[in-house]
Amino acid sequence: MDEHASASHDAYERRKMILGVRMTLIYSLIYTGFVVLSVFRPAFMGARAVFGLNLASAYGLGLIIIAVGFALVYNHWCRIPASGSSSE
Repeated sequence: MDEHASASHDAYERRKMILGVRMTLIYSLIYTGFVVLSVFRPAFMGARAVFGLNLASAYGLGLIIIAVGFALVYNHWCRIPASGSSSE
């Protein structure tokens, strides 16, 4: 029974790691887009985007919203082990 609990915990930790790595990679790609635009097309970042904000402000706000969203998703998916029990 102890081996089963250990295997279940290992699977849970692996699931958390995979989710965290995927979210980090996705966020890194989006952030890279922001940096590339800022470095190579700075005038483009001054263009009006949404709600009267320029692209730099809108993109930055979007990055913050995405980060908070990822944190909420990660918290939801990783707070309870895969076995469904909240006790260890």
